[in-house]
This record gives sequence, C-alpha cells and structure tokens, in this order.
Amino acid sequence: MNPWKAISLPRMLVATLLLQLPAGAGAQTDPPKMFTVTTDKVENGSLSITPTVPEDGKLAAGTVLTVKLTPAAGYALDSGYFTTPGPWGRAYHEFASSEFQVTLDQNKGIGASFIDQKALAGFTVIQDVVYAQPGVKKLKYDVFSPVGAKNLPFIVIIHGGGWTSNTEDVMRGLARELVRGGGYVVVSMDYRWLGTRDGDTVPNTMANLIEDVYGAIAHLQEHAQAYGADPSRIAVTGDSAGGHLSAAAINLAGQIGDGGFGVKEGVYQFKPTYLPAGKTASQARQEILSAIKVAAPSYGVFGGGMLAGFGGRRNGTTSPDATIKAVAPQENVPNIKDRTVPQYLLRGTTDPLIPDAAVQAYADALKAAGQTVVYEQVEGASHAFFDWKPDAGTKATFAKFGVPYAAKMKAFFDGVFYPK
Repeated sequence: MNPWKAISLPRMLVATLLLQLPAGAGAQTDPPKMFTVTTDKVENGSLSITPTVPEDGKLAAGTVLTVKLTPAAGYALDSGYFTTPGPWGRAYHEFASSEFQVTLDQNKGIGASFIDQKALAGFTVIQDVVYAQPGVKKLKYDVFSPVGAKNLPFIVIIHGGGWTSNTEDVMRGLARELVRGGGYVVVSMDYRWLGTRDGDTVPNTMANLIEDVYGAIAHLQEHAQAYGADPSRIAVTGDSAGGHLSAAAINLAGQIGDGGFGVKEGVYQFKPTYLPAGKTASQARQEILSAIKVAAPSYGVFGGGMLAGFGGRRNGTTSPDATIKAVAPQENVPNIKDRTVPQYLLRGTTDPLIPDAAVQAYADALKAAGQTVVYEQVEGASHAFFDWKPDAGTKATFAKFGVPYAAKMKAFFDGVFYPK
C-alpha cells in the first residue's frame, strides 16, 4: 500500500504551502564560477596570500586576495604584481607597496620581484604623480631624483607597448640607470592608449598621445623646483612606441597650439593635455620648444608609411595621409638653421619589428637637415631590450643590453648638458 494515498490535502492548501516555500527552493543552483590562481617562484624574499590558495589554485570568482611581501636581508622590494593575458604575452599589473589586493575576475598569476638594496642607493622616487585625467585613466609619472638634486636637467622617458599597453613601470630599470651619478632628474611617464583600450568611449588618437607627452612636460616644468630640476633643460627618450613619441616630442614641439588637430584642413596642432593655470598653449609652446634640447628614440617608428601600418590612420578627421604625416617624426625634422634636435638612435640587430632600413632612413633625414645624429646597432639584441619586468628573462636582457647602452645614451646627453 502506498502510504501517500492515505494523505489527502485540499488543492488550495497544497497551493498555499508551495507559495510559502523560499524562492528557488527545490531548484538546482549553479555552482560558483571558479578561477585559477598561480604563484610565481619568488627569489630574495617571500610573499603570503590570504585567504590561503588551495593546492589546485581554484577559488570562487570575486574572491579578494591580500598579498604581503617581505624582502630578504640586503634586498628591497622592486614590485609586487599580478599577471593576466596581454597582447604581448603576460601583462604585469604592478604595485610598489609591500601589501596589495587582487580581486579574482579571471585566471591570475601572483608574484614579487626583489632587488639588491644597493640598486636603489643615491636617489629617491616619487611615484604615481597624476598630471592629467582627460578620460577614464589617470595619467601619471614617477620621478627619480638624486639625493640633494638642484637645478639638474630632466630626462623624460616614454614607454613602449605598441601605443596600447604597458605603463611607466616598464621603464624603471632605465630610469635607475640614468639617475645614477647624480647628473639628471629622471621621469618615467604614462599616456593614454590608442583606441578605447583605456575604457574611453571616444577612441584616442596618436595626436592625443603626443598631447599627453606635452602635458606631462608642462606639468614637470611647473613643478621642476620641487623635484630639483631645471625646467629649461630637458632630454626625451623612449623605446618602441615611446621611441616614436620621444622623437615626435622634440621634432613637433613647434606645432603646440590650440587650433585643433585635423579639425580644419591643413591645421595640425597639439594642445597639451595639461596646462598650468593661466598659461596658454602658445606660452607652453615657447617654453617646451626652447627646453627640449636632445632626444634618444630607441627602435621606434619614425616614417609615415610604417605609422600607417601600425594604426596611424586613426588620427584626425580630414585627410588620413596628412594626419599620418603630421605625427611622423621623419616628416617633421627641423632644419639646423631653425633649431637643433640632436638625436641618439638605437636598434637591436635581431629586432623583428623595426627594420634597419627604417631607422637608417630617419637618421638620413636628420643628417639631410644638418642635425647631429648617432645611429648604433646593438649586436644580438632583439626588440624592447630597455624594458624592465619582474621575470628573470627580461631582467637578464636588460642587464646584457640595457645597462651598457643606457650608459652610452647618458654620455650622449652629457655632451649637450655637460660639454667638456
């Protein structure tokens, strides 16, 4: 006999009881989405993660991890970081503090980099100075000042990454090399990324990025005394995309203005993203134009043809060819009779992205205008040898190629600012 047959409930009572059940009761719920956390091998220090990551590395989406970093004796924190997939392999998201948090919204790696304390001796670092916020992203720079700095020339470093990745952090190795010796205040700056990669609804153009460079320089000039620098003596350098932007910074400074870029046919001016209160773009042009004395663009894109291939046609609204030409350093080399723009050019002999012929063409354009130019090829080096990232491979490449050629770059700058 079925015992349930002995129980007879009115249909109305059954319906009432069902309505009183909690929402979703009896329904099968989906399991929480899980992501995997991996931990990179840490040398010369240690890290701890709370909550503890299980052996399989899987944690629920939305979990907030607190990471604490401790250097070993004789070492200092270089950075803590988490990694995500990026356009150039693993993308590093770095932190200068000994404790940071990571929210799981995708698979992530976590790690830390420690360096010998002696590598940080003789200078101070002011990090994450915000100079402008024209869109979603705050634009920042880091300042490396020799202890006791006073009225020293600036070196402004502009990072690479295809104009669409990396931040000022990737140039800190070069900044440390250039600040040693006490002759320069060194600044590593960030800028907007092309297109909408920053989260902006209106795509950023190449002209916008150049305006960011001039905005950072205007901000640095305004605050130079606080950093121990002379606002009237500036060198610019950068690698890859930063090579293009540093060459543009020195060659195109005469085009700073508020007439707009490509809004009117034949008018291609760059309005700095930041202007000090009460200062006009015309005043900024005169100050920046006279201040930038020398450049060292490394393995950059200089000609209009290559810029078009790298997405340069995103610029302007009138004539695509004219807008590409307006942001191409090779098309805008000043004649020596107008002003001097001495430049030191580098390229690795095995660079797969930037051909020797392209850099040589830029060097030839500088020579044709009567400018001083030195073009050196770095035997055995590939692309991005000035980058600094937490992984051992990038550090080893920088030690092999970046350190000696940073010294040569500084010697070139010394010839301008400290002539014998």
